[in-house]
Amino acid sequence: MSFSGKVVLVTGASSGIGAATALLFSKEGAQVAIVGRNEEKLNKVRQMCAALDSDPLVIKADVANEEEASTIIQQTVGHFGQLDVLVNNAGIMRAMAVSDPNILQVFDEVMNTNLRSIVQLTSLAVPHLEVTKGNIVSVSSIAAMSVSGSNFMPYCVSKAALDQFTRCAALDLAPLGIRVNTVNPGPVKTDIVENSGLAPPGADDVVWEVMKKSTVLGRVSDPEEIAEIIAFLASDKARGVTGSSYVSDNGGLINRQLLGQKVN
Repeated sequence: MSFSGKVVLVTGASSGIGAATALLFSKEGAQVAIVGRNEEKLNKVRQMCAALDSDPLVIKADVANEEEASTIIQQTVGHFGQLDVLVNNAGIMRAMAVSDPNILQVFDEVMNTNLRSIVQLTSLAVPHLEVTKGNIVSVSSIAAMSVSGSNFMPYCVSKAALDQFTRCAALDLAPLGIRVNTVNPGPVKTDIVENSGLAPPGADDVVWEVMKKSTVLGRVSDPEEIAEIIAFLASDKARGVTGSSYVSDNGGLINRQLLGQKVN
């Protein structure tokens, strides 16, 4: 795949799937804009892209902040002159029981980042993607299709809503020549466990071992695997794909189905 002459905007690009995606698009010749809240980490990603003869635009912004997010598309198009691919990767995970008095606070925090920001960025990107006949790829989760566990309602609902938004947007934007899809990973070894506060410090390895056992292939994906799927969906090789949710979960979903059958 070659993205020479294309401009790709990646949110949540300071680490994990976002960083791997920025690097892959840079390797394939794209001009890349990388967005994140941690400027130090973003600059490290920029340096890695520079080693691939790429000079990405670094945009420090919180996508959940409407005012900050409103400038992201403008900065990208102002710098590069166009936009061909929007990768909505920024996301957070929080755990809280529905019965907790603070559930609305956590629910709003998760929905603002995982869904509302994507609706905003998509809307702002449409005029530019219509010109280039570009496309949108958002990073969802198998949590959209199956409950991850107790207390994960905000995250699961946000990802289920993202999948439905993608289908609706794909229908609305098809007449403009814009494709819209999601990638739905299972466990991917990133810093999401550390950032979510779901495990005590130093317990990440234990969590990943548990996640391995939750899949039929007995493995956790690397960010680069998901980046390759994002690049495929953004490429002309997927020109007939829109409104789709592409699962890459090492068999996590079918394992949950098997466990459900055993329980029943």
